[in-house]
Amino acid sequence: MLAEILQSLPPFEDPNLLVGFEASSDAAIYKLNEETALIVTLDFFTPIVDEPVWFGQIAAANSLSDVYAMGGRPLLALNIVCFPKEEDPEILKEILRGGAKKVREAGALLVGGHSVDDPEIKYGLSVVGLVHPERYITNAGARPGDVLFLTKPLGTGIIATAVKGGLADKNVEERAIRVMAALNRAASEAMVEVGAHAATDVTGFGLLGHALEMAQASKVKLVISASQVPVLKEALEFARLGLVPEGDYENIRFCEKVVEISPEVDKDRLALLYDAQTSGGLLVSVPREKAETFYEELLKRGVFEAAEIGHVELGPPKVIVTP
Repeated sequence: MLAEILQSLPPFEDPNLLVGFEASSDAAIYKLNEETALIVTLDFFTPIVDEPVWFGQIAAANSLSDVYAMGGRPLLALNIVCFPKEEDPEILKEILRGGAKKVREAGALLVGGHSVDDPEIKYGLSVVGLVHPERYITNAGARPGDVLFLTKPLGTGIIATAVKGGLADKNVEERAIRVMAALNRAASEAMVEVGAHAATDVTGFGLLGHALEMAQASKVKLVISASQVPVLKEALEFARLGLVPEGDYENIRFCEKVVEISPEVDKDRLALLYDAQTSGGLLVSVPREKAETFYEELLKRGVFEAAEIGHVELGPPKVIVTP
């Protein structure tokens, strides 16, 4: 629905506006001079976990991820807070403490924010980053012959649902929390190092939804091997029990007309490819001759759960899922 609304709005045109909202990009990019461009983004949402300090870390990591997805470096961050005035202020203090910790880890500065009295808690960041105006990365640059990588395992949405239903133990919850709270900084630095052609972070639309956006923006065909996609094994077990969030069905409806699924693909594993992620990894399209080097750079920087998941082909914009 939002995509249709945005398409109806008149575009804002400026020779220095390098990236706007026209291609479902992760953030906007505005050129200041020949050496510097600003990346501008914001994101916030309701609590995904019960522990306030971890919620703050996850929300901040998710907001910072848009800058990393475009090959940039976060510079400044502002808090976005919705909080009920009758709630315990210690909860808000812990949320903000978690957010500040992630901003500091990113090497950025937290410089203020805005709060609203709201019956439902929400938190996130508005982030300004820096990138060279000729070296930024978007979801529109994937080329035939490229190799596709995913830098974090899928399944956090399904696990969050299991936690809310009292079906996941503490160890499973903590595993998912650490995946969501991890910055995409190292993966971003690795893709910039090797000259990746395209990237996007995997969040609410799930892997297949964001892959579809990349295919459409790049005007290419993405082929993804379901068995190669890294997943949280506990999430796969919950999927086998039929534990799928309602939002994942929305993702299926979003993709079903232009995503081709081989009948041999395991249905439970496919559910994870649709699963809405919070602060997911980067989907990166890398020149084939740089694929091995990219994977080595990821390992060197401690990104151990990344995997090659497919490739890019010439053809009409679509996503094909194979076993």
